[in-house]
Amino acid sequence: MTVKVYALSTCPWCKKVKSLLDDHAIDYDFVDVDLAQGEEQMKALEEVERLTGKRSFPVTVINDQVIKGFKKEEIEGALKGEA
Repeated sequence: MTVKVYALSTCPWCKKVKSLLDDHAIDYDFVDVDLAQGEEQMKALEEVERLTGKRSFPVTVINDQVIKGFKKEEIEGALKGEA
């Protein structure tokens, strides 16, 4: 399972996503887009726009499932392999 979170360091909903993943002991990669620099930040912003059509956070990608915002049930379902 691959899990990636695009977040902002100051976003309370982004922190909730990370906390939920931590509570479930899920290994995940994340980018705090506001703390990223230069090319890394531009790539992250482009990827968020590609995935969602806009620049909104958090964006959680579990395998190929894209979840916009903090949607606990949807995130937990994706972690269990439910579509």
